[in-house]
Amino acid sequence: MAGSDKMCYKKQFSGIIKKAVDNFMLKGGIYMGNWRELLERPKMSLENFKAEAEKNFKQYGIYPASVQSVGDTLVFMYRDESGKGLVVHGEDGRLSSLDGSEFYINGVKTRVCPLSNANCQVMRRVFSFMNPTPHRGHKITIGLGDRLGLASPGHIATVRDKDVFPVLAQQSIRELNLTGRDYNDVVNAAAWAVFQEGYTKGYGADGDHLKTAEEVQMSLDVGMSMITLDCSDHIDNKAADEDINTLREKYESFSEEERKKWETRYENKQIKLFETSFFISTDDLIRMACVYGKAIHHTLDIYHNLIAKCGRPIDFEMSIDETLTSTTPASHYFVASELVQAGVGMTSLAPRFCGEFQKGIDYIGDLEQFKKEFSAHVDIANHFGYKISDHSGSDKFSVFPVVGERTGGNYHLKTAGTNWLEALRIVAAYKPDLYRRMHAFALEHLDEARKYYHISADVKNIPSLDSLTDSELPDLMNKDDSRQVMHITYGLLLMANDGKGESLFRDEMFQVLHTYEEEYKEALKKHITRHLEALGLS
Repeated sequence: MAGSDKMCYKKQFSGIIKKAVDNFMLKGGIYMGNWRELLERPKMSLENFKAEAEKNFKQYGIYPASVQSVGDTLVFMYRDESGKGLVVHGEDGRLSSLDGSEFYINGVKTRVCPLSNANCQVMRRVFSFMNPTPHRGHKITIGLGDRLGLASPGHIATVRDKDVFPVLAQQSIRELNLTGRDYNDVVNAAAWAVFQEGYTKGYGADGDHLKTAEEVQMSLDVGMSMITLDCSDHIDNKAADEDINTLREKYESFSEEERKKWETRYENKQIKLFETSFFISTDDLIRMACVYGKAIHHTLDIYHNLIAKCGRPIDFEMSIDETLTSTTPASHYFVASELVQAGVGMTSLAPRFCGEFQKGIDYIGDLEQFKKEFSAHVDIANHFGYKISDHSGSDKFSVFPVVGERTGGNYHLKTAGTNWLEALRIVAAYKPDLYRRMHAFALEHLDEARKYYHISADVKNIPSLDSLTDSELPDLMNKDDSRQVMHITYGLLLMANDGKGESLFRDEMFQVLHTYEEEYKEALKKHITRHLEALGLS
């Protein structure tokens, strides 16, 4: 993405907040929203203030779960027709650096503050529960990617009463580039949602599918609690099928010391782990070393030089899933054994499972083969003491019962695009004309989106928009072909502009999702709950 394009998007991205600030500022910088009426009452206890805010949310627009006190200062988030903001009623010095418009209510200094990244940093220093934390020790952990920065309230509502640790801030570099966001935007959007919902049980932030040392360091600097290292650029996919004589030449490129180490550990060995057993022949070892040897080197370099030296606990995941090569149990064992014996502390590892885990639709492949191989992967993970991570986990309902049962409820699942699709469902239901324009644009630019994602969607299976009534549009989110097309074109839709800096869809979409915030929240809760129930969680 060109720098000018990113700056243009940044301008668009802040448009909703800016409009909200502009709309609630009158002469003298005083906001005249309904929440002021509650503050103008005689002073009441924190509990009574919360109760009144909850009882009359539509009247005051105060998120009751966000009501907090810092000393004698009252702090809460609110919403109106234009957007959201933070109110600080009092003068506690810990909040003095918050930026906002100042005035007085009943003689008490009051500030209305935008939900900016800078203000979020101040809040995170005061309210520790707003900061992401590692999830090691939690059995069920779920990455809930949020490409819009609006889905976390729905995710929190889904997991609040369940024994599930949510990784609310999860984004890959690819997603950042396609949406014009950065990791500060991602983490702070989750942090504001945590404050809004009063969620104090902890959440994680995942720098997902990072490939380079520079990307990992950037994520650590921002404060991500989880690093997922994508090793796909260091995996030799050709070696999976090459002639063994050719591979022997490649194998010789590794040092004699390393080859002897591998041969001592693995050559002609029968491996028995729980219910899993496999034999590693000389040829097997050579092939595995050629496919994964450089990926192991890359992981050791990143872990020991960056992760281990960052000065705080990190959930570290190695990802070998975004490749053409399915990970055999023997290959999984080889990679994991090398990392663990070299001192890498892994929280999870993501193999490339058999079959296809395409975006936005159910599993494609032999389910019986998946069950057999997945069980072997779980045995290996249990042997080494980390969790299996299931990537592209959105909507893989046929394999979820296997994942839940075979892991004994000890896994990491990653979802992302399904939350975007639920947002589109809301748009289709409440602003059908906007959805029609977005759908047409997505079809027109599908080939460009396919450069980033592999899908099997056939546009011939998608009904013409002209043949559908407005009430039929939301059902497109239930059809595999239309789901996939709309799933992978998110970046193009969010970045589309008229050439003069005005967004074609994004601002309008955000306004719809703000207006129907509760409907979006409930749609996410319903949809992600379906995932959890399929995994065996009531």
